[in-house]
Amino acid sequence: RLVHFSIQSNHLHLVVEADNWRALSRGVHALSVRVARAINRATERKGKVFAQRYHAHILRTPTQLRNALRYVLNNRRRHQGQRQAHPGWVDPLSTACWFDGYRDREPNESNPWPTARTFLLTTGWRRGRGGRFSINDIPGKRR
Repeated sequence: RLVHFSIQSNHLHLVVEADNWRALSRGVHALSVRVARAINRATERKGKVFAQRYHAHILRTPTQLRNALRYVLNNRRRHQGQRQAHPGWVDPLSTACWFDGYRDREPNESNPWPTARTFLLTTGWRRGRGGRFSINDIPGKRR
């Protein structure tokens, strides 16, 4: 299940749930094929879109997941800096607008993405050091 994502200029950040490594591998492969076909169709080209394999990092603790969510959902703010990312700005190329863990922003109501099922992604991450975070946080910067 693809639960959260952020599209960057030359890569994607994904937060997914999978029952096992095989399910993860198949899911990422299927997503890669689908995205590559859409990009090739939109750009009227053929061939490989993704040059490298994906990098998976298993998140085992509430703090790890909290930090990963903050990084994925607020990553564009880090790269764009404050020039374009004014207070309250939501990355339109991510699932940030549907995220219910911001302490200073309510999520949009109609979330088209699958609902998280695991304890860590539903509520556990909120127990991580720092708990809910701000839409204005810049990942990688000390608060």
